[in-house]
Amino acid sequence: MTQADPPMDAFKPVTISSIAESAGVSIPTVSKVLNGKPGVAPHTRARVEAVINEFGYRRPEPPKRAGETLELVFDDLEHLWAIEIIRGVRRAAGEHDAGMLLSELGPHEPAARRWIDDVLVRRPSCVVSVARLSAAHRGRLKARGIPFVLFDPDVELPDGVPFVGATNWSGGRSATRHLIELGHRRIAMIAGPDHAPSWQARLDGFRSAMEAAGLPVGTGFAVRTDLSPEGGEVAARELLRRPERPTAIFACSDVQAVGVYRAARHAGLSIPRDLSIVGFDDLPVAMCADPPLTTVRQPLVEMAMTATELALALGRGENPRQTGLELATNLIVRESTAPPVP
Repeated sequence: MTQADPPMDAFKPVTISSIAESAGVSIPTVSKVLNGKPGVAPHTRARVEAVINEFGYRRPEPPKRAGETLELVFDDLEHLWAIEIIRGVRRAAGEHDAGMLLSELGPHEPAARRWIDDVLVRRPSCVVSVARLSAAHRGRLKARGIPFVLFDPDVELPDGVPFVGATNWSGGRSATRHLIELGHRRIAMIAGPDHAPSWQARLDGFRSAMEAAGLPVGTGFAVRTDLSPEGGEVAARELLRRPERPTAIFACSDVQAVGVYRAARHAGLSIPRDLSIVGFDDLPVAMCADPPLTTVRQPLVEMAMTATELALALGRGENPRQTGLELATNLIVRESTAPPVP
């Protein structure tokens, strides 16, 4: 062999077996050196490392996992908070090199049946559902081995169903306490429909804060409506026509609060001098309101990222310690709240 000749056949890949042969040791000994494990004499370890360095051995690349695909499904993509959720899912999916599909369940049962049939054909790695998945839908996904995570579910769930939500009760309580601490005593709440646990929790938080302050909730001072500006406006007009009108209104969503602003201005009231308003969610509309809306921040982007992480973990066959998670809400004080005028 000349000086220029390589000690091994240059056209053969360098393997653990060839390193073992050149170093005069066993394959398990080379494996121990490569993986930093004990049980190899120092002089033997040095000899094996010298051969590794001489031949430039590289560990084989681990096989790449097949591309993961997460499906994000909404009942209705027109909701103002949809873009925040999409942003969070896309960010977390991108960090895992996972693809994202976006679909819409629709408000009617035929569309829901079509969606479940289609998703079983697409077979994504997992599903994050902002839509209301029926027990039958959940059963079909489970039977086909497609894990799912429910985002801020609006129905009571059986134990073991994976979900990500927010601390709605404490959010409702902190909004109400803020108004009480400003000096308000006639505080009304515009709640959401009575079938949703998250909206009920916000109402329960409101009642808890009022009772703790010795302010019983009078008849009609907690009204329910849908989550729309129109619903908020109709409810607020009713409240503001009362002989002892409220000096503050807590709306269980920023979308409803937009309607409260309209009702206040229709009644000739100034915000916050004549009426303080608090919302819930901290959607972009809260900052665009005039004046900017005090609201309870529901961390939608972070909730979406958490739901995505959980769904992808379930899709990989992992067993997370927790599959029911609630992220903290916090009060964001802006210019729509102030002490009541004496």
